[in-house]
Amino acid sequence: MSEANAAKPGIFITVEGIDGAGKSTQARMLADWLRARGCDVVLTREPGGTRLGEHLRPILLEGEAHISPTVELLLYAADRAQHVAEVIRPALAEGRTVVCERYTDSTAAYQGYGRGLDLDFVCRLNQFATGGLGPDLTLLLDLPVEAAQRRLAQTRDRLEREAPSFHARVGAGYRALADAHSERIRVIDAAPPPEQVFRQVAQVVEAFLRRRAGCH
Repeated sequence: MSEANAAKPGIFITVEGIDGAGKSTQARMLADWLRARGCDVVLTREPGGTRLGEHLRPILLEGEAHISPTVELLLYAADRAQHVAEVIRPALAEGRTVVCERYTDSTAAYQGYGRGLDLDFVCRLNQFATGGLGPDLTLLLDLPVEAAQRRLAQTRDRLEREAPSFHARVGAGYRALADAHSERIRVIDAAPPPEQVFRQVAQVVEAFLRRRAGCH
């Protein structure tokens, strides 16, 4: 555990996966489930989660103009740095439980594996942007690209419109991250209906909370 993580009394859970895997639904269900257990929960997302982030989100996801991979990476890093400073770190310092849809693993998967940017540099930039603050638990919603593409709406954002080969690289990147960080990342089968997926999520989180001796 890093010094940044050791110093915080709260719990930090992230929800990851390719576009169409159901992250927003599962993050909301998890936040509701934790609140029902008496946890003080902050539900947030990236990009976004702050006033600055909500300005950056349409640039990153809704714009039609081409954004170079390097600029894309730096914009995500700027969003994350503000998000950590303004929302995540203060909530954890207060002993709250943070559930965040996307975090550093997204950048490694999308900009590292998907765009082909230098993965070591991506990881160093993530460390710089977060001050070394990492999740306690990451739920990786694993879904084949073909199934994820069928779930996406007709109106897709800039990343969702990328070719299936891009999303396949991202999915492979997530699986590589899960193998490399198995102590933190738990893989969830995201193919079943949302209620069945959440039963897996709840089982994993409940076991995690038991190890942590309760929630915050």
